[in-house]
Parts: sequence; C-alpha cells; structure tokens
Amino acid sequence: MTKHLTRLALIVAAMSVVFPFLAILSAALQPESDLSPGLEWPAEPHWENFATAWTTAGFASLMKSSAIIALGVVPVSLVLATLAGYGMATMELRVKGPLFALLMLGLALPYEAIVIPLYYDLRSVGLINSYWSVILPLTGAFMPFGVFWMRTHFESLPRELAEAAQMDGASSWRVLTRVLLPTARSALTTLGLLYFMWAWNQFLLALILIQDPAMRTAPAGLGKFVQQFGKNIPLLSAGTIIIITPIVLLYLFFQRHFIKGILQGAVK
Repeated sequence: MTKHLTRLALIVAAMSVVFPFLAILSAALQPESDLSPGLEWPAEPHWENFATAWTTAGFASLMKSSAIIALGVVPVSLVLATLAGYGMATMELRVKGPLFALLMLGLALPYEAIVIPLYYDLRSVGLINSYWSVILPLTGAFMPFGVFWMRTHFESLPRELAEAAQMDGASSWRVLTRVLLPTARSALTTLGLLYFMWAWNQFLLALILIQDPAMRTAPAGLGKFVQQFGKNIPLLSAGTIIIITPIVLLYLFFQRHFIKGILQGAVK
C-alpha cells in the first residue's frame, strides 16, 4: 500500500510540473489573434511565434546580459562559499559560532530592504548601469546559503580524512584541494546550478541598477515585453519558454549530480 501511495505521489508531483509547461507550450503555438488560448494543442502550430518574440523583445542582448551576469556570479560565489564553508567546518575559531549566526541572518534579508541604499552606494563609486552593479551584490547575497551548504558538506565528511592528510604534512590548502574537494563534486554542481538559476532569473536588481534596457537580464526584459504585449498570450508564452530553456537544459545535463547533491544534503 505504501509503495503505491509513493508512486502516486511521485506521479502527481511530476504532473504538477509537466502539465503547466505543456500548457505554456500549447499557448505559445496558438495564432497571435487568439487572445485567450485554451489547453488544446493547435491543429497548425505557429512556431514562428518564437522568432517573433525573440526579435521583438530583443532576447539576443537580454540573454547575453543574463549569461554575463550568471557566469560572473557563479565562479566567484563558488570559490568564496567553498573557502568560507571549509573554514567554518574545520578550523577552530572562538568567534565561529557568532560569525556563522551573523552570516545566516543574510538568509532572511530581502532584496527590497537593501536595493535603495545599494543604488546610492554603487552610484557613488560609478558602478551604476554596468554588469558589476548586479554581479557584486548578487555574489554577496548568495554567500549565506553557499557557506551553509558547503559547511554542511564538509562537516558530513569523516574527520579522519583531513587528520590523516595533516599527519602526512599536508597544509590546510592542500587538504582542501587534494582531499576534500574531490568529494564535493555533487555539492558544488548543485550549488552552481542554484546560483546560475538565481542569477539568470534576477529581476529587481537588474531593473533598478541597470538603466540601459539592452543590458538588463532576460526576466527584466520580459517585464517590459509584458507591458507592450500584455494581451498577446501566444507571444508572452513564447517569450517565457525562451527564458526558461537555458535553465531546463542545464538541469537536464547535470541532473545526476544535482539530484545526488540534494539527496546527500537530505540524508546527512
């Protein structure tokens, strides 16, 4: 009985993801004249809606901006989160507990609370309307979760691994790079995918800190696209699918490491 209930729950969870995607895809293939498309698959799919949405919204430059921001945030954030997580997990520091608690407060800090002072601070140093105005704040905003994630991974490993390497004369840096990091591939992959998704989908910071519409992220550009074509459901659906496609492809490519990393965190 329990086995069947588990399968049923998994089927329901899968359908809750697949069904909305199929509904958006069906709406994207309807004729532009259909302002209220249903869930029925069109007899003549209008694939040209994707080309129209791509050119009309300027998704080429918008997705380029999202890629630049995401690729700027992810490597730096991974390195900093790994170093901080390693220090929090293995080093004996008197202030480690209070420091970690202070860092975790960042998980409860919303963007809305810092975006206005952040705007004036970045403007004073001349970073407004540049990719750095989004990359630097996102790197800082992602640190609390990243440090917590990597600290949890390193603490789950047997302490004998690091102690054996230290007895052989390995430095802290060598213990991290040669002993502990090879075990963190799934954790780093999962964290990197989450970072990429969050940076790619960034809306508020890009909208306020970047005035040039062509330099904004794809979700921010989609917001302007909604204002122009708010009643054209097929074009809006096509634009939405264009934006989420890179995230879906990355997940499908790294799904084994992603699922393994999530399960490791859940089990340990």
